[in-house]
Amino acid sequence: MINYEEELKKFKPSLDVDEAEGAIYSRDLTDVIDILQEMLKETSGSRKESAETGK
Repeated sequence: MINYEEELKKFKPSLDVDEAEGAIYSRDLTDVIDILQEMLKETSGSRKESAETGK
């Protein structure tokens, strides 16, 4: 049977996880919110053009 208390005492976090976390958080990635904001800018820009031209 597994002695969980003993296993927890032996546990040491992997350094690779910490390194990967830093690399992930340091990247500036486009997410869904960025895409939606760009789409809203485009649609509001086309509405302004339509209003100015009277179409």
